Amino acid sequence: MDTLQAIGSLRVVRHFSDRPVDDAAVRTIVDAGRRAGSSKNLQRWDFIVVRDRAQLGELGDVGPFAGHLAGAAVAIALVTPDPHADDAPLSVSFDLGRAAENMVLAAWALGIGSCPATVYEHDLARRILGIPGTHHCEYVFSFGHPADPAVLARSNRAGGRKDLAAVVHDGTW
Repeated sequence: MDTLQAIGSLRVVRHFSDRPVDDAAVRTIVDAGRRAGSSKNLQRWDFIVVRDRAQLGELGDVGPFAGHLAGAAVAIALVTPDPHADDAPLSVSFDLGRAAENMVLAAWALGIGSCPATVYEHDLARRILGIPGTHHCEYVFSFGHPADPAVLARSNRAGGRKDLAAVVHDGTW
């Protein structure tokens, strides 16, 4: 699958089959995140890969919309230095978004779906994942083979995106 095809066909997947994601695919996904560009090449991120069923179940409670983590084959937590620290640069969030999108697209190209979960229960995530006090986890992504394989080839939904003309301004607003 080429890059533009992956971008154009990407779907969020919240329901996964019982089929495991093999170690080579997980490595490819995490490596795609590691390969993302970052401000000043500081690479201020760590990735915690979770495969344990009980731990995945617990992660389903880190936010009101995080239940899909419990059914995933793999979850990957994105961890950064604490963005609320006085000296935290704004670029950390941008860099993390770049890493996340690389992982999601790499997974999609491998036929693996994903969905982000925003962490609301930070103390719970810290306990489950063993995150040190100097670091923070705002997002955990679920990954797995879709329960409905047809989602991999589903066409775009009419009205799913704003028209290009509605969001592009040429030269000025």
